[in-house]
Amino acid sequence: MVKSLDKEIFCIGGFTMNQLSKDRVYHAAVYVRLSKEDGDKEESDSIVNQKDLIRAFLADKPEICICGEFVDDGYSGADFNRPSFKRMVSQIEAGQIDCVVVKDLSRFGRNFVEAGRYIDQIFPA
Repeated sequence: MVKSLDKEIFCIGGFTMNQLSKDRVYHAAVYVRLSKEDGDKEESDSIVNQKDLIRAFLADKPEICICGEFVDDGYSGADFNRPSFKRMVSQIEAGQIDCVVVKDLSRFGRNFVEAGRYIDQIFPA
């Protein structure tokens, strides 16, 4: 399930924001990516600013614990063959992470068909 937490931040995981429980802790991965092709974008798309936006958003959500930050700096979002993305998926498959927080879906991946496959099949609700 992909849920927009505000106008920019997205949480990918097996729950909706309406299902968040204060009685449980969600184990989140913060995933940030900036490709060389994105280098001409505004400063707000930088790796540091992506992390800052996500951390600020999660600051008042104690039920979402950041268990890892995964950074693919200089990698295209056109495919999912990225080192940190692969490490993150391994931790999801091992049950260590149950949601992924990204600044926007284009940071997760630009191939929206493949991104949909990850969301619907690899990170099922």
